[in-house]
Amino acid sequence: MLAFCALSASYFAHIGFFNPYLPLWLKDMGFGLLAISVLTSVQSATRLFAPYGWGWLSDHTGERVRLLRLGSAIALLFSLGLWFPLGGPLLFAVLLGMFTHTSGMMPMSEAVLAQIVSRDGRFDPRRYGRVRVWGSIGFLLTVLLAGAWFDAFGMGSFAAWTSLTLAAVALSTWWLPDHREPAAHEQRPEPIGPVLRQPRVRWFFAAVFFHVLAHVFVYVFFSLHLDAQGYAKSAIGLFWAISVLIEIGWFFTQGRWLPALRLPGWLVLAGVLMGLRMAVTATLPAVWPVLALAQLLHAITFAAHHTVCIAWISEHFPGRLRGRGQALYAVIGYGLSGVSGGVLGGLVSSRFGLSSVFWLASACGFAAALCALRVRALTRASGARG
Repeated sequence: MLAFCALSASYFAHIGFFNPYLPLWLKDMGFGLLAISVLTSVQSATRLFAPYGWGWLSDHTGERVRLLRLGSAIALLFSLGLWFPLGGPLLFAVLLGMFTHTSGMMPMSEAVLAQIVSRDGRFDPRRYGRVRVWGSIGFLLTVLLAGAWFDAFGMGSFAAWTSLTLAAVALSTWWLPDHREPAAHEQRPEPIGPVLRQPRVRWFFAAVFFHVLAHVFVYVFFSLHLDAQGYAKSAIGLFWAISVLIEIGWFFTQGRWLPALRLPGWLVLAGVLMGLRMAVTATLPAVWPVLALAQLLHAITFAAHHTVCIAWISEHFPGRLRGRGQALYAVIGYGLSGVSGGVLGGLVSSRFGLSSVFWLASACGFAAALCALRVRALTRASGARG
């Protein structure tokens, strides 16, 4: 468990500085909004193929830990390319190589972790939250420190931050126990088709797509939106920190809150609150107290939503289906939505301004809620637990 805590902390420490400040670094390098949208969507593009590819490879070799070590080491090597002045195509290639080797890490580790924290075949959100909270703490530390650092010294050290945080990820993978799982040729793999043909499973992935699409607009455009309002980079880091602090509180205490609703009910609530949060972000970005209160909804719109999705997948993709279920969650939730959000957001913001992106995100949140209502109705009709 401690090894997974270290991996979660280091991985999300990397994400905590990289995702919020990558758009600002690209802007500092002279790229326009559309180019920034394309370059930031590279991470999501790799999630269209990398998670399932790494998952297939780990199933057929049983070497999940060694693959995590290999992927993190190669990503670190690619990050060295950011130290050089690169044009758009070369920078695209460097980011593509780096993200191809990091985007499969979390699905592989989440699949193992979900199995470890389950008891009597049931996902235990309390134990999962105790591990996942360290990822939030890592994110919080770097989003605050990087904001203050970039305010004081500029964006020129962005490449150094990237390499240092990826080095921490690579080191943490060597703490994981070198456990080899049974490979697919040693045990007959279960077919995934019958699960995917269930209507509630398809509606679940539709809800995930729209909900995460709304979050993609936040990941790519929130820092730019605040920068356009005149906020300092340290202030931008504080707004990110507010959402992560409430996320930490949720993960640490979610065991007592999650039983209040069934899993589809949480999906509905998260979608509705996401729609409201994005509407406030679009309407009142200059009123910082209101914007800060909207960030508090992150406890439900991200933290609760993420845990519910992991639990739902663990129940509907049990045993040897779990790895492929987590990979599909990454591909559909963070791959398809990420590419769509990055490109669509760039086109919309270039023509209508940054606020329009968050109105679009609000619509996506409510669309996710409607899909989740179908999941809830179909679940009740089938009498399923989740």
